[in-house]
Amino acid sequence: MGNRRLRMGQYNRLKVIKQLDFGIYLDGYEDEILVPKQYVPADIQIGDFLDVFIYRDSEDRAIGTTLEPYGTVGEFVYLTVTMVTSLGVFMDWGLPKDLFIPFKQQRDNMLVGKSFLIFIHLDTKTDRIVGSAKIERFLEEDISELSEGMQVDLLPYEYTDMGIKALINQRHLGVLYRDEVFKNIELGKPTVGYIKKIREDQKIDLALLEQSYNRIEGSKSDLYTQLQEAQGFLPFTDKSAPELIYKTFGISKKDFKKAVGGLLKERKIELKDDGMYLL
Repeated sequence: MGNRRLRMGQYNRLKVIKQLDFGIYLDGYEDEILVPKQYVPADIQIGDFLDVFIYRDSEDRAIGTTLEPYGTVGEFVYLTVTMVTSLGVFMDWGLPKDLFIPFKQQRDNMLVGKSFLIFIHLDTKTDRIVGSAKIERFLEEDISELSEGMQVDLLPYEYTDMGIKALINQRHLGVLYRDEVFKNIELGKPTVGYIKKIREDQKIDLALLEQSYNRIEGSKSDLYTQLQEAQGFLPFTDKSAPELIYKTFGISKKDFKKAVGGLLKERKIELKDDGMYLL
């Protein structure tokens, strides 16, 4: 196999070289890799290739599995604490053996049942897969790939007084501000967002909706159509709850106010205490 090496903590495509009662062995280049019977596809044959995730079992042996962990080495992932010890904490990452977070890589308040954003990496001394809750050291400093208005993949992971911290494209951090979060955000669940502003100190403000003139024009048009369909009255004002606005119109309160402002300016509507009226 030349210089090929097993990629610990990653998926590897390896050749089946032995079949036994308790599982199969794969060609791991320098070692044979066991895949226990419960993870072996029923129709596998010697000579076939199998995609397996490689990690170390409780006896520190390299082992293969067809189970898919929640994340691989080099990735950020949102995990839940299952056990706390004096050496560190263990977190559920979708495999029989939990992911270990050494004491020095912990954050405060890592208690059983709580969830945190974790970076999975290899301990260079032991070749073991470990996690770190001190995520800042694994982020990329160069944010030149990002630009205001760009659509990005977000992983929301922590509530703060300002709003919600989110991981951007598995590389950077940003904030969704509380007064601009108009729908239920589930921590740990990926979502799509937009770069709203890149500040001078390189901090990033995020938005759930595209920031554009076209979006406001679209909201204004939709609002006017709904007013027409409702016989010229809708019981909404700038004091209406953000959740109710989003549920009814599918837009944030901020966009709602801009759309209403545009219709008022064009003298198409009148705003009273009980709602808006078509002129």
